[in-house]
Amino acid sequence: MKSILVIGIGRFGYHLIDQLSKAGDEILAVDSSEERIEPVLGMVTSSLIGDTTKEEFVRTLGVANFDVCFVAIGDDFQSSLETTSLLKECGAKYVVARASRSVHEKFLLRNGADAVVFPEKQLAEWAAIRWCSGRVVDYLDFPGDYSIFEIKVPKEWIGKSLVDLGVRNKLHLNVLSIKRDGKAILEFPANLVFEEGDTVTIFGADKDIKKNLNINY
Repeated sequence: MKSILVIGIGRFGYHLIDQLSKAGDEILAVDSSEERIEPVLGMVTSSLIGDTTKEEFVRTLGVANFDVCFVAIGDDFQSSLETTSLLKECGAKYVVARASRSVHEKFLLRNGADAVVFPEKQLAEWAAIRWCSGRVVDYLDFPGDYSIFEIKVPKEWIGKSLVDLGVRNKLHLNVLSIKRDGKAILEFPANLVFEEGDTVTIFGADKDIKKNLNINY
């Protein structure tokens, strides 16, 4: 269980808290508006109303005690920037800041953010890859140009094994799991033959995934 601070309870902040609460994390929700705080009261450990651009208020939060601090402010970039900077000045261990435009990222990173997220952009990318590729079931982007893809088994793989295909040595990909008849197979021999209807979860460098699986993203 982690201790999480979420500042800014708009749409992104609300859904973030919803997911964190399901994981059983301790959450402090902070916003300048009582109206925005009310919908999350049943999901958080505690809540406060205040202005996080004011140093005296931020210092009362005890930010050094949180594992992660999320700055989910989306409609006021200046407030997001000032809040991010103050969190770090007050000893926050790890700050994740929301950005709505790419140009904001460098300013947030320069002012203390350890990571920057783009909810709308990232969701749009996921949706485009998920529904326009034809074979992708799900995917997860990793830092450093690596990704995990869950895909319907390629037609050219059917009737062949990992050894036959040279998935690791020739294609430079790693098969993490195989789903067959609704059941996930996590441990499998290298000579297991792929069947029509299989779903495979693959990890690899983006360049190898694009080249060998013909997925454009």
